[in-house]
Amino acid sequence: MNICERALELNREPQLKPYIDIPRMAQISQRMIRESLDAFVREDTDLALKVCKDDQQVDDLNSQIFRETISFMIEDPHTINRAMKIGFISKYLERIADHATNIAEMVIFLVKGKSIRHLKELPQSI
Repeated sequence: MNICERALELNREPQLKPYIDIPRMAQISQRMIRESLDAFVREDTDLALKVCKDDQQVDDLNSQIFRETISFMIEDPHTINRAMKIGFISKYLERIADHATNIAEMVIFLVKGKSIRHLKELPQSI
């Protein structure tokens, strides 16, 4: 199953909440993919580092959506199905952002020979 299938299913049901964060996550994730590929083609470590830093925005939105959907499910068990679908979409978008980050980390390693994976804090510059 994927994002499109979940979205089609959600469109057949009443909206659980306004879909504001999901489109925002999608925009950020798309931009991250585009920028990570641009960084690869240009060997641009500054752009790659930006992609790595942008991942936190998507992670934060994913956590927020998780908390919100859990709240909906606790308050009204009839919302579980819709809330789970929203949660799945959020998780899929978060994984896309993670893939973009992985590409960006590999660009930095390829160009500079430095591994920034698993660092608790990202450097300001490479």
